Amino acid sequence: MRTTVGIIGAGPAGLLLARLLHNAGIDSVVLESRDRAYVERRQRAGILEQGTADVLRAAGAGQRMDREGLRHDGIELRFDRRRHRVDFPALTGGRSVMVYAQTEVCKDLIALQLAEGGPLLFEAEALAVEDAGTDAPRVRFRHEGREDVLECAYVVGCDGFWGVARKAIPAELVQVFERTYPFGWLGILADVPPSHDELVYARHDRGFALLSMRSPSVSRLYLQVPDGTDAEAWSDEAIWDELERRFETADDWRLERGPITQKSVTPMRSYVHEPMRHGRLFLAGDAAHIVPPTGAKGLNLAVGDVVTFARALGHQRETGSPELLDAYSETCLRRVWQAERFSYDMTTLLHRAPGATGFEDRLQLARLARIASSRAAETDLAEGYTGFPFG
Repeated sequence: MRTTVGIIGAGPAGLLLARLLHNAGIDSVVLESRDRAYVERRQRAGILEQGTADVLRAAGAGQRMDREGLRHDGIELRFDRRRHRVDFPALTGGRSVMVYAQTEVCKDLIALQLAEGGPLLFEAEALAVEDAGTDAPRVRFRHEGREDVLECAYVVGCDGFWGVARKAIPAELVQVFERTYPFGWLGILADVPPSHDELVYARHDRGFALLSMRSPSVSRLYLQVPDGTDAEAWSDEAIWDELERRFETADDWRLERGPITQKSVTPMRSYVHEPMRHGRLFLAGDAAHIVPPTGAKGLNLAVGDVVTFARALGHQRETGSPELLDAYSETCLRRVWQAERFSYDMTTLLHRAPGATGFEDRLQLARLARIASSRAAETDLAEGYTGFPFG
């Protein structure tokens, strides 16, 4: 089996890359280890930056997003029982974000790929990337009970942190930067309309809380919990009680309760793998970097990576110059580190670390008060949240 670009992983990054390449007249094959039903139901990110939404529209994958997604023009910060709204368009020249679940992005892109694009093989497990440092890399994979080889001009690893692509880069060339946080997020899905029309980020002495949503009838909420927490150790009533405490305000706002349909705990970590390219192998998304979810950057960073690769490959085809492909890692990492910085800032701004002192508590409150009182500080948050430019 032979193609120009072998793509490992049919998450939003791999699927979007296949779509971008198809639109540019470049053939690809997508290998996904899971079945279609799994890909279309795995819950992940739900916030699309302005740039991500624009890319999906330009790729022909934005119709349902624009019809069913929820445009958000701001977020609310809560601290000391105070409420402060950050107005994105007023601070960024009109930029906003879109609430549209990763599951829905994948459904849209899968439908397009199967209808118009190149091969998309589900239950095709990539076993190894071979000869990555040569002009003819190969992906060895297992599909329908037998091993096969995909011969490529380029391989893009969109196969997540546990995938095989990153392992093909020689260890002596690699630098890893990481931080593990001593807390996680207990997340729930609940069949109840959101209690606020925009996301609410709450800093409380008992810990962080986030009010989000998946649709006008489904709420997504999170609580900061100690690292290693078992989600099932929390009863539904205890979760709602704790959310109510952490979202408390001085006015008459109330949290609406409803049936909890899903609960899980997400660990918090930051991770960057450098470089993101070796020879004809390119890493994208969680294969190269992970951010804590506080800044809503994970999916959006992956989109930035594949947009950068598609542009670079298109540039080489048009001009014969490999300049942009050679600069892929450096170009992506500039954006990655800005997103890591923003996510770290948001995490340390809003979460109370175990053993935090009164001094550290006061610093957090001072930082939040600065955002609420300074247009410059507020603009920095709004620009980071709505997204850093691709490239």
